[in-house]
Amino acid sequence: MQLVVQEFLTLDRVSQGPGSPEEDTSDGFTRGGWFVPHLDEEFDRLVGTWLGEADVFLFGRRTYENFARDWPKMTDHPFAGILNGLPKYVASHSLTEADWNPTTILSGDVPAQVAELKRQPGREMQIHGSAQLAQFLLAAGLIDTLRLVIAPVVVGQGRRLFPDGGAPAGLRLVNQETTPRGLSVHVFGTTGLP
Repeated sequence: MQLVVQEFLTLDRVSQGPGSPEEDTSDGFTRGGWFVPHLDEEFDRLVGTWLGEADVFLFGRRTYENFARDWPKMTDHPFAGILNGLPKYVASHSLTEADWNPTTILSGDVPAQVAELKRQPGREMQIHGSAQLAQFLLAAGLIDTLRLVIAPVVVGQGRRLFPDGGAPAGLRLVNQETTPRGLSVHVFGTTGLP
């Protein structure tokens, strides 16, 4: 199974709080919601295509808690059946229960557990958001594909997917396209160290 990261970014690489001002205010972040003005039908179609490739989802704790709070209530959303129905894994050293079924908590040696999941048959294990988990697994050499959706905005603060001092990674551009509202979609395969 391929491990695929799907991440929304600003031009200055911020991945924090794309959906709303209240989504993630940790570390005093006040500029959330920067992604929403750029959504359009073409992007929805693209996301639907990607979700159609998923067999499993993998989340970090913070993203999992946000998704688990919101998605079970959105039963009329076209993507709800996929997100609510497929198996989910959450990497966390603090969670002891996960109520968004079916969910399994991964703790301890998360890279080894993810490597074992990758050996299972299937198409894609997708990480949505969860930037810290994505960074960690990229450094461990476990990420196969990065789907980066860049919004035409600079927010000037916030958690970045690729922080200074982060792990190096070689990438190969697989596909690039732009949506009508200006989202730049880049799909990269990983190639090891640069």
